Amino acid sequence: MNYLLQIWKSKDLRNKILFTLGLVVIFRILAQISLPGANTESLKLIFQQNQLLGMFSMLTGGSAENFSIILMGLSPYINASIIMQLLTVIVPRLESLSKEGEQGQRKINQYTRWITVPIAFLQSYGMIALLNSQSPVPIIENITQPSIILPIMLTVTTGSILLMWLGELMTEKGLGNGVSVLIFAGIVASIPTLLGQNLALVQQSTDRMIPFIIGLLVTLALTIIVILVTEGQRNIPITYAGRGIRAKGIQSALPLRVNQAGMIPIIFGISVISFPGLLASFFQNSTSETFRAVGSFFANYFNESSPLYIIMYFLLVIAFTFFYVSITFNPEQVAENIQKRGGYIPGIRPGKETADYLGKVSNRLNLWGGLFIGIIAISPLLLSMLFLSLNLGSVPLLIGGAGLIIVVGVVLELLRQINAQMVMHDYNKLY
Repeated sequence: MNYLLQIWKSKDLRNKILFTLGLVVIFRILAQISLPGANTESLKLIFQQNQLLGMFSMLTGGSAENFSIILMGLSPYINASIIMQLLTVIVPRLESLSKEGEQGQRKINQYTRWITVPIAFLQSYGMIALLNSQSPVPIIENITQPSIILPIMLTVTTGSILLMWLGELMTEKGLGNGVSVLIFAGIVASIPTLLGQNLALVQQSTDRMIPFIIGLLVTLALTIIVILVTEGQRNIPITYAGRGIRAKGIQSALPLRVNQAGMIPIIFGISVISFPGLLASFFQNSTSETFRAVGSFFANYFNESSPLYIIMYFLLVIAFTFFYVSITFNPEQVAENIQKRGGYIPGIRPGKETADYLGKVSNRLNLWGGLFIGIIAISPLLLSMLFLSLNLGSVPLLIGGAGLIIVVGVVLELLRQINAQMVMHDYNKLY
């Protein structure tokens, strides 16, 4: 209680928290505004039956399930950010911009916003077509007519751009990373609904009590594991040369996190592993016998209960962990920065040997971090298969793997920023 009072007494911190909460409320209101003419009842049934679509709906705070004006959430902006990170490594001009400090980063952010617009427009049609193909009753009638589909696509695109603006506004004037906080709010907002549905099922059938309790315990255990791994890091000792003849070197450390990639590999993995399933939904309705055969193959071997699907999903997450970290962490550049500041790793020569050492340590951490992310990603699928085989019903995890990593990461980051703001407030009172 005393901690909350200290937060409230800090005027700047209080204003930032209230501003952040205000934008979150606006986001939740937008998520409830459905597009006219959509069959939302049939839509909710689709998300309940398809676990991947259900997770997408959770990440968007139920906006996809409501077919709201922010149907796609922040996924176009996230995709644009990932594309820009890849282009920064490939395009020399963007690589030089990334090294120009705050001004260069501002320019890259501007390019990211421009790329978000066409991605959101194209993704809006793909999302609407996918939902229509999954439902026996069309969500939107006559989507092939431009007069019907184009206004919907423009509305959904505008909703994603509005969310992008709210996220950047929150980052600038609020607390935490705005995009992460909005995704976090969407995940947390879906928990009461999911909990209420599971409790209703338990009341109807006492046989669902055991899987429900086990689901809660597994969710709690996974949360603890995610917190421990998220906070886990390898501190590489660094000595910086002191000034003067008799001055001793200054001891410091370079922290490398076990989970350097966060939840990005899960997003990549889902995008790739769900593609055969999307093709199956289109090919099975084809007039060509060959396409129908391909669609049947994908439907049989690339569904959530298939061992091949789970193994491929797990391996893709590990592969994308190495791929993403290789883009975001450059051992040569880090070694060069350490050498420029007069530092060295004890027992390791500056330059190439330092870069090789950092690369080796990073790869080892990526292996354990990738295994961790992969296990978290497939754990809901494995638990569902296990309990269905035991005739105990499905295990209702309140938060999926990607959602759990996001929630833990955002909460820990918010606590760090709040504590830093409070220390600054106490420091200003002294002076």
